[in-house]
Amino acid sequence: MSLTKLQFRPGINRETTSYSNEGGWYDCDKIRFRYGLPEKIGGWSQLTSNTLPGAARAKHAFTSLAGEKYSAIGTNKGLFLYYGGDFFDITPLDTAITGATFTVTSGSATVTVNKSSHGLINGEYITFTGVTIPTNSGYSTADFTGNTFEVLNSQSGTFQITMPSNSAGASSATGAATINPYVTIGPPVQTPGYGWGTSTWGASTWNTPRSTSNVILDPGQWSLDNFGEVLIATIHNGKTFTWNAGATSARTVRASTSTSGFSTSANPTASRFTLVSDRDRHVFHFGTETTIGSVGTQDPMFIRFSDQENLNDYTPTATNTSGTFRLDTGNEIRGAVQGKDYTLVLTDSAAYIIQFIGAPFTFSVRQVGTNCGLIGQNALSYSNGRIFWMSGEGGFFVYDGTVKMLPCLVEDFVFTTGGDNLGINYNVAGVTYAEHNSLYNEINWFYPKANSTQIDRCVTYNYGENCWTTSSLARSSYMDQGVFDLPFATEYSTSATPVFPIQGITNTAGASIYYEHEKGTDQINTTGTTSINAFIRSGDFDITNNQNIADIRGDGEFFMSVRRFIPDYKILTGNSKVTLFINDYPNNTAASSPLGPFTITSSTDKVDTRARARLLSLKIENDSTGETWRYGTLRLDAQPDGRR
Repeated sequence: MSLTKLQFRPGINRETTSYSNEGGWYDCDKIRFRYGLPEKIGGWSQLTSNTLPGAARAKHAFTSLAGEKYSAIGTNKGLFLYYGGDFFDITPLDTAITGATFTVTSGSATVTVNKSSHGLINGEYITFTGVTIPTNSGYSTADFTGNTFEVLNSQSGTFQITMPSNSAGASSATGAATINPYVTIGPPVQTPGYGWGTSTWGASTWNTPRSTSNVILDPGQWSLDNFGEVLIATIHNGKTFTWNAGATSARTVRASTSTSGFSTSANPTASRFTLVSDRDRHVFHFGTETTIGSVGTQDPMFIRFSDQENLNDYTPTATNTSGTFRLDTGNEIRGAVQGKDYTLVLTDSAAYIIQFIGAPFTFSVRQVGTNCGLIGQNALSYSNGRIFWMSGEGGFFVYDGTVKMLPCLVEDFVFTTGGDNLGINYNVAGVTYAEHNSLYNEINWFYPKANSTQIDRCVTYNYGENCWTTSSLARSSYMDQGVFDLPFATEYSTSATPVFPIQGITNTAGASIYYEHEKGTDQINTTGTTSINAFIRSGDFDITNNQNIADIRGDGEFFMSVRRFIPDYKILTGNSKVTLFINDYPNNTAASSPLGPFTITSSTDKVDTRARARLLSLKIENDSTGETWRYGTLRLDAQPDGRR
């Protein structure tokens, strides 16, 4: 028996052909590398049976002074907290609409709300205050007050809501109330190309373009940060709100611009996003108004910062540290992240460092990179003194004192959309989400591939192993462990109906599931336990005759005869499978009948095969619950078997 070791380099290489990648791995899904060896990623479990309305695109964890652990989640429908195993709705309310009346029909849960020029559209959420109980309706004030309703069948002067139960009263009744709409956040996805050919069929007059301009409407997003135990939440291109974890009955109180002791009523009313400078305690507004309160003066390259330790003072004086400046390279500020003692700001084409220097200038601003712009607001992440990001111009970058392009062996797979590859969908790439997984030294970027409007791919850089992997793992937001013991992430489905206490809720906005990651081996949610199917496949390799010893560093001169292979693994829970793919030439379609898959168990010493080919590749995978693995060095009983 002449045994040949199959030793492969860590990471995936999609920049070459499968044959050129001899001695390497070529393709994978839900795989990571540890100590140079491939293993299946950890499982995930749904944290609560409730699901959030809308697409979750922001997440932030913090702790109150009392030690309470919170995770704030921003969707395009609202602002929510995860605490103690459940969700709490803290979505701010918009301007109240007074003078509404009700029409109730006996035996029906549908109530018509009458209010001229209400301006509400289908799918919006509202609450009621100041309710007068409809006479003889069979309802109580509590049926309306304290509940959230979805606006249905909106028309000029009326809309409908669905009550928790059917009316048991008169066939016709009236009442009155004040309508409190939720703040408007935005669509679930970046929407390009308004004008000709957009919207639904018949949405306007034939041969007339849509009434909106030819612009890209950004997705409904939040930026979330904390100022001590106070959550600061800013709607993308909108207002800034606060929520105080230390307030009395805090989880029953909504975020607002007038939180006691932490008002943001004097903040700009239109900013792309906000960030708290932790070291010096300033609140930064990026892409904000040059005149506070004037939405029309919003400048996507303008920055405004508060007085130190003061969330609501933005007027520069001789005795405070508030101020403004404008960046000059790029069209818009895309994102920013706090570093060790600085803030990295990225436009669509350049990188800047903002650093606190004290009086009289407060901050220094210097440009540190060009042609390295950010692809989306959340496509950057800080880790151990370095900041990583995905560029809208293609490629990945890192800042560690200087801006460097990050060598990437899956770059074509991610960014090239020609040929058979479905790379990133640039039209909706603004939803790309990056986050550090410190448990495994990984930076994950979740992004939508071509022909998709939602995140359905992941590319991962392991800075400890210095290698890349790709995955079909779809997470609209992600949060590293720290405040919580394990990473948390959301999965968004456009077709799912939220499981949340909103009356009459539909699936108009889709729903987001909240998962705890790196837990067990499977996916566990309310529908049950399902397997996480992972695989990794090698590049093609061939054989040569080196003093009658098989050597896989061949040139394809010889056929190889494969009689058996011997598995090697560090971890094997349950079973795994190994398949051998045979071929004669690099660009030929692999033989329709590969060898295997062979089931590998903890008692498998060897697997006997009978194969003859010039080229061979192997695939390791699993497809059942309770399975995980980390493979080592497989060996083949492979011998040269002639030239013809």
